Amino acid sequence: MEQTLLAAHGLFAERGYAAVKMDEIAAAVGVTKPLLYNYFGNKEQLYIACMERSGDALTQTVADAVTATASPGDALGAGVHAFFAFLDTDRAAWAVLFDETLPQSGDVADRVADYRGQIIAMVSGTLLAQLPEHQREGARVEVEALSTALMGAAEALARWWLRTEAVSAEEAAELLIATVEPGLRARSAPTTSPSTDKGTSTE
Repeated sequence: MEQTLLAAHGLFAERGYAAVKMDEIAAAVGVTKPLLYNYFGNKEQLYIACMERSGDALTQTVADAVTATASPGDALGAGVHAFFAFLDTDRAAWAVLFDETLPQSGDVADRVADYRGQIIAMVSGTLLAQLPEHQREGARVEVEALSTALMGAAEALARWWLRTEAVSAEEAAELLIATVEPGLRARSAPTTSPSTDKGTSTE
């Protein structure tokens, strides 16, 4: 089982979901295709088994980074740096998770959406928890929208970086942080009630 997952993961990362056939994976492992189907059912389920390792590793990496922070701005920086560091050190995992040849519907698409949803929920939950309690409910929709947009921006920037490598992964992370962080810090700053002190009036 382990050998099969390693071989399949490598082929999917190198060539993409659409290009890899089950008989190629069976040949790489040295088993028959019927035995492969017996273990995993179909290509989608085998891919999901490979994806789960990558997805669990990425979500844990980001979770470890953001939970150790004390402010929304710090959480943003830590999460983005963790995301790009993961990409830089395990490109095969990224290739399996964000393969552009994946089907747009079905079990694989649902599982990819689950991982994106987990990361978005984790980031938005962390950001909300770091706001003053009286601000949280009013900010919930905005924070969820921002977390979703941030995930999309991180994915798009990561694809550009992988294609060009024009900057380092660290520099790519800093570019995204510098673009988003000022607005996040401003919007998450504690609100103050208008002062009742109108100053000294003049006669």
